[in-house]
Amino acid sequence: MSNFLYISSINLYSGRNYVKLSFKEKSLWLVLGSLVLAFGYYFATALPGHGPSVGSGDVYRFAVAVIVVVVLQITGHILITIADRHTNTDECDQIIGLKGTRNGNFVLAIGVFLSLSTALLVEGNFAFTHVLLGFWILSH
Repeated sequence: MSNFLYISSINLYSGRNYVKLSFKEKSLWLVLGSLVLAFGYYFATALPGHGPSVGSGDVYRFAVAVIVVVVLQITGHILITIADRHTNTDECDQIIGLKGTRNGNFVLAIGVFLSLSTALLVEGNFAFTHVLLGFWILSH
């Protein structure tokens, strides 16, 4: 296997010892990377110079972004599982998951409020849809 799958973080005390990331941490980095890649491209192409309503081109770009995310995550998780078969979670992973879920729920609640406010203030459905989509992606 390549060194790409052996992601590790540096131990701040010694400077030379490395701690391997758990399966959950590798999975979260994979999810972050795939979302940034696919939806970063989507927002970069969909947002500039757009009218007030969502068009068929936007739906097509969104479908392509979703397909890219699914393919990247499936293949990435398969590669991570092949490289590191230890998928056990420890207490630290559980605490990180709980805090991440809590913070993600706060971000999503703020996004729903802002998207509903946008729907009241802006004509058409493009701004409402993309504010809600943006905050949904950020909440992950």
